[in-house]
Amino acid sequence: MNQPAFEMAAAADTIRTWLTEADRVLITAGAGLSAAAGYDYGDQDRFKELFPSLHRFGLRSRYLVGVPLPPALLWGYWAVHIDDIRFSPDPNPLYRRLRSLVGDKEHWVMTSNVDALFARGGFAPDRVFTPQGDYGRYQCATPCTPTTWDSRPLIARLLAAYDPATGAVTDLSALPRCPNCGGEVEINVRIGPEFVDAPYLPAGRRLHHWLGTAPVDTRLLILEFGAGFNTPGVIRWPGERLTRRFPHSRLVRVNPT
Repeated sequence: MNQPAFEMAAAADTIRTWLTEADRVLITAGAGLSAAAGYDYGDQDRFKELFPSLHRFGLRSRYLVGVPLPPALLWGYWAVHIDDIRFSPDPNPLYRRLRSLVGDKEHWVMTSNVDALFARGGFAPDRVFTPQGDYGRYQCATPCTPTTWDSRPLIARLLAAYDPATGAVTDLSALPRCPNCGGEVEINVRIGPEFVDAPYLPAGRRLHHWLGTAPVDTRLLILEFGAGFNTPGVIRWPGERLTRRFPHSRLVRVNPT
């Protein structure tokens, strides 16, 4: 066994031991975990496969926030992207393995990912906190109301009017409008100050209570996966604060490559 492989095996053994010793487990995750599961926003080959028309326009990845696309192209992109990453029917094997690893340990999940892969992979949805939103919902762009709506019917309607050759929604009547005020809508993910966080606050409060009622000597194991520095205040820094708060805690950082 070469040195890197030996070090990886030793690290895996250590994590298994710490998991056995832990009283509670907090899983935190960023985009790197979903990328390792096959949903890499920077994958240019997959982008070309899903969005050939956008590729012809010179775009190369799913990082399209802020790109000024006409509504028919923008919603064509959202429909294909969300259908692929949020509504694919099968549980993801990587997330299923992670759920199996945790077993019957008391646990919570906090993730900046908006793809619901944890809930779809066997984690209890009421123990998954997604402060950055969920592709499964949409909201008024203003917003005129804190209400959000299920995006699945919206995506189905858009896909029915989608032309893969042009990448556009051809029936403009399929473009979504706010059910409340009739204005423009957007996917319910944190892009700017208009983000409606109401659907996610209850889970945040439950997680806060779970941590707040834990004895100070709790052996808390924080397993952090794929969290970088794009939004460190969402995943990385809260985990570090928790390790300082609980003297017997342990923090494991895993960054898939």
